Amino acid sequence: MSVEVASEHGCFGGVQGFYRMASPACGGTMRFAVFQPPQARKGRVPVLYYLAGLTCSEETATMKAGAQRVAAELGLMLVMPDTSPRDTGIDGATGDWEFGEAAGFYLDATQAPWSSRFRMETHVVHELSAAVAEHFPADPGRAGIFGHSMGGHGALVLALRHPDKFRSLSAFAPIVAPSQVPWGQKAFSRYLGDHHRAWAEHDACELVQRRPFGGPILIDQGLDDKFLAAQLQPERFEAACAEAGQALTLRRHAGYDHGYYFIASFIEDHLRHHAAQLSA
Repeated sequence: MSVEVASEHGCFGGVQGFYRMASPACGGTMRFAVFQPPQARKGRVPVLYYLAGLTCSEETATMKAGAQRVAAELGLMLVMPDTSPRDTGIDGATGDWEFGEAAGFYLDATQAPWSSRFRMETHVVHELSAAVAEHFPADPGRAGIFGHSMGGHGALVLALRHPDKFRSLSAFAPIVAPSQVPWGQKAFSRYLGDHHRAWAEHDACELVQRRPFGGPILIDQGLDDKFLAAQLQPERFEAACAEAGQALTLRRHAGYDHGYYFIASFIEDHLRHHAAQLSA
């Protein structure tokens, strides 16, 4: 699987790069970013996938989260995929920031016309991970995943659905119960149709009760987040984890909203959480 270099930049002794690859799953070219820490010059290193939220791209966290300094210290490779296919030409795929392009929800759509291009689960879990293992000094046996908002939903669901792929897990302000909130209901009804059993397979609250994650989960949530009550509802996941016996640290922070100042404030804690799990 070929990878094209868009640009590469020296960063904290390592390399921050932006790349493109052909994606059969998404029917076109997909973009992604990779930070290679300085330790990668000597051999394969643990790899951490970050999934961004609605309206975002592979550039968002790369430029705003401030993760590279600590990742360089810890020897973590960071991989940031785009949030959906682009330039799909599908009617209705643009013009609504909550759905379509930049809002792929990290699932494989089953309903036409979305099923022809919006297959982000296959892209991230299989295509992208294979390309990263082939073209970068990443150790696929030491992979973790985290994300923000829609990407937090993606991280939780993909880790719970693919425990053989991911050994560590965390999230910032995730959509934990998409079947129960407007963002998820809008996306699921179009991508998956009126098939609520399929919805449950992409709902972290449903999944964790049936197949808990094999390690501790860290979640940070800002209490000044304007989406907290209507869209995020972390208390639902907290209750589901308690019922399932899933180890969860859910931290609530007064004065923090939904944006990247919040993420930048706690990104170091997440990187150290993953480093500890991936080195265990």
